[in-house]
Amino acid sequence: MFHVNEENLEYRYGTHGPKYLRKGPNVDIGVVLLKPGDDHENHYHTTCEEIFYILEGEMDIYIDGEPVHVKPGDMLQVRPFETHYLKNTSLVDFKAVFIKSPHISERDTVIVENPKIKE
Repeated sequence: MFHVNEENLEYRYGTHGPKYLRKGPNVDIGVVLLKPGDDHENHYHTTCEEIFYILEGEMDIYIDGEPVHVKPGDMLQVRPFETHYLKNTSLVDFKAVFIKSPHISERDTVIVENPKIKE
């Protein structure tokens, strides 16, 4: 058994970004918070798939450079080697649960150039 409250953990960039609630032993789970104007670098995973369940806000998540509009209640599954870029261009906070599976101890994230966004 494992129990944690997200209020006891910190976001990667202080006030925003990903926040892991648990890493392993089988899956990783956390929340990501992006304030208006924030982004999370374009990347892909070599082994893990990643699932996002949207809690608050709406925005486009760019999968292989193509926008996918998400809103609360949506679930988005990203497979290994599919690039994903998150940028909050709205006026409200965006928050989602993320799940990465399988959990692996080595880093499988590869950072790539951000996609060109039509504004």
